Amino acid sequence: MRSTTRAVALAGLLVASAITVTGPAQADVSICDQYGTTTIQGRYVVQNNRWGSSATQCINVTSTGFRITQQAGSAPTNGAPLSYPSVYLGCHYGNCSPGSTLPMQVSRIRSASSSITYRYTGGTYNASYDIWLDPTPKTNGVNQVEIMIWFNRQGSIQPIGSQVGTGTVGGRTWQVWRGSNGANNVISYVAPSPINSWSFNVLDFVNDVRNRGMVTTSWYLTSIQAGFEPWNGGVGLGVDNFSASVGG
Repeated sequence: MRSTTRAVALAGLLVASAITVTGPAQADVSICDQYGTTTIQGRYVVQNNRWGSSATQCINVTSTGFRITQQAGSAPTNGAPLSYPSVYLGCHYGNCSPGSTLPMQVSRIRSASSSITYRYTGGTYNASYDIWLDPTPKTNGVNQVEIMIWFNRQGSIQPIGSQVGTGTVGGRTWQVWRGSNGANNVISYVAPSPINSWSFNVLDFVNDVRNRGMVTTSWYLTSIQAGFEPWNGGVGLGVDNFSASVGG
């Protein structure tokens, strides 16, 4: 859900509520509904989240992630992406993952680990890992700060705002971008080359953002999400494996 002009298309997202596909996914499940969701492993939610386009998008949900099987839309690269198909732990627009400990106040978090394996293909897109924070334990609507980790980007797209430098987080070097889409502040960490798979400490990014003065320990971590923002193409993109755990 990120582009320099995402706020224009964000209005459609704000009024949308999740449509839930029945039950935890036991076998592969196909979702084509605009905001269709299902659960996997009894703890994560997978969402189609086609918030920026009326064109068809379908995902195939597996027991460990999802893959884009149909993507009929196309968007100019200087505007908003088509969608954010993703898998998440926590709460997103009132739809909370089963048994989630989120939202949780940052000061109470003792561990926050995650692992992700992406599958890449052609098209114009980013592979985006989102960490959402808010001053209140908000479970619905837009949070005030969005941390984006760009594991990969293809095509002439860029994060919201402008580059403010580089930084080292989690033992890796990133381009760091800051800006606002009109609804929330965004800080983006862009990998200089594609990362296919990584296990890391989510708190490393939260603490870096805190050191930059954007949040405090009184804020709440509300969700951890991993997926793709396609502008063009993207059939075959997938999250092969996703895991996340937050302990207080």
